[in-house]
Amino acid sequence: MARQVNFGLWYDFRNPQQAPFERFYTQTLEQITWAESLDFHSVWLTEHHFVEDGYTPSPLVIAGAIGQATSRMRIGTNLMLLPIADPIRLAEDAATLSLLTGGRFDLGVGLGYRELEFNYFGRSLKNRPSLMEEGVSIIRQAWSGKPVNFSGKRFEVNNLPVRPVPESVPRLLMGGMSEPAINRAAELGDGFLSTGGIGHDIYRDALDCAGKTGAIYAGNWSIVAEDPEAELAKVGDHVLYQTNEYIRWGAFGPPDEVPLFETPQDAVQGGLYELMDGDTAIENLTNLIKDNPEIVDVHFWAQFPGESFDSGSARMEYLATKVLPTVRKNIA
Repeated sequence: MARQVNFGLWYDFRNPQQAPFERFYTQTLEQITWAESLDFHSVWLTEHHFVEDGYTPSPLVIAGAIGQATSRMRIGTNLMLLPIADPIRLAEDAATLSLLTGGRFDLGVGLGYRELEFNYFGRSLKNRPSLMEEGVSIIRQAWSGKPVNFSGKRFEVNNLPVRPVPESVPRLLMGGMSEPAINRAAELGDGFLSTGGIGHDIYRDALDCAGKTGAIYAGNWSIVAEDPEAELAKVGDHVLYQTNEYIRWGAFGPPDEVPLFETPQDAVQGGLYELMDGDTAIENLTNLIKDNPEIVDVHFWAQFPGESFDSGSARMEYLATKVLPTVRKNIA
């Protein structure tokens, strides 16, 4: 049987140039609809709050709009911040999205790390593991159709009927870059949301120890173009902005211990990005998928923060027409 791997796009809806947001959202939805016609099979949304550049705080609202604008794409979150959410409310919204999209929605969640977000939503960073574990349990109960009964350290739910019940239960995916988070994804999740290839071996080992099978949804940071160096010269400032903002927030460790990158070239050499031409991308993606049989989806950043839509779309079209058809043949 031919192996089925989805290839998709990853969006954060950052708008550092502060272009009119209504037009920015409209153009992004138009790009996503066009990408479906290019045979991209998934689209992934991520979440943060209180960011000056508009990093989306509302991925589920956007997911609903994408669901109405597309007909085949799977729509997922990579990822939402479960420890600052109300798990019942999140379960309700995800169930509704599943119904509106004909079962095309997958809910991906992670721990989060920005103290500002936790402080505002009244949660403690130190409680993230228990908030995550209890939240996952509550969400699964909420989708079961039976009243939710739960008593834990963080939540108390007594015989609560949760409606609507999804006809196609969303996959509950879990992300992380630390070993405990990856092990938790293997234990509790329906799949692992990886970032830049980090943790595939840890996830596989955890599955083996538990006697389970799993799935990897690989968030890929490749920058693929016919002339990679020229592409970096064009988008380098946007790439540098993206990775340094994550460093400032603490995504890769305490901000006072992880230095910022000084140039785009530094970010590519020392960060998660991989700069590749088409032939190199074909080889690397083929090997990645063959070496990791758990991979069921690979998705790429569609737009770097502040990059023009024409620029992002050109890179997407190159991937769709010059790279992915050969990768699909190679893994069949």
